[in-house]
Amino acid sequence: MAEVKPYSADGSKREQVEHMFDAISPKYDLLNRVFSLGTDQAWRRRVMRRVAEEPVDRLLDVATGTADLAMLAAKQVRHVDGADISEGMLAHGREKVQRAGLAGRVVLHQGDAAALPFTDGAFDAVTVAFGVRNFEDLQAGLRGMLRVLKPGGRLFVLEFSRPSWWMRPFFRLYFHGVMPLIGRLISKDSAAYTYLPASVDAFPEGRAFETILAASGGREVRSERLTGGIATLYIARK
Repeated sequence: MAEVKPYSADGSKREQVEHMFDAISPKYDLLNRVFSLGTDQAWRRRVMRRVAEEPVDRLLDVATGTADLAMLAAKQVRHVDGADISEGMLAHGREKVQRAGLAGRVVLHQGDAAALPFTDGAFDAVTVAFGVRNFEDLQAGLRGMLRVLKPGGRLFVLEFSRPSWWMRPFFRLYFHGVMPLIGRLISKDSAAYTYLPASVDAFPEGRAFETILAASGGREVRSERLTGGIATLYIARK
């Protein structure tokens, strides 16, 4: 997997990703809804339907950002923790959690997937939506998430992928042309929405990612392509 960084070949990917999300955090939710026409929320609901197939008392959402998935999980899980490296994103997430009356049930922490501030086997399920592309060390992040799962617990990874052949010309035009232009106009960060399509292109999707997930300790690895393959949901058991 080629390493793609938001700003420069120099410096750590983690620091650059943290800076990028701090910078775009005020407009992040707006841009998500505009770019996906709300489909991103439908994908998150799909994740939670899969989570609900088995009893879950405590869930961790990694790369939680502004807590969209964490708040959705709180509708069906007793306690949800969220972790993210960007304090800017977390600040907006905490405001949303407070407004929704979920303080106490959803608790957000600053933390990296490779070094999560939780004990081994603390969670029944771990989710991560559109975050693993941003890990500095993909396998270290996957191992970190599996570490905090209980034996038999499940990991859910929602990530962008390359769509079916008939959608690719339109997707590429939108993803590489329209999105970066709108992102620059709204967020004022010209690098962030150029990095997004570049990081998706570099990510080992499908069977390649399933192999990495299995090599990191995941069992019973499977995947579901969503919306013509624009996104893929990967599921593994510890």
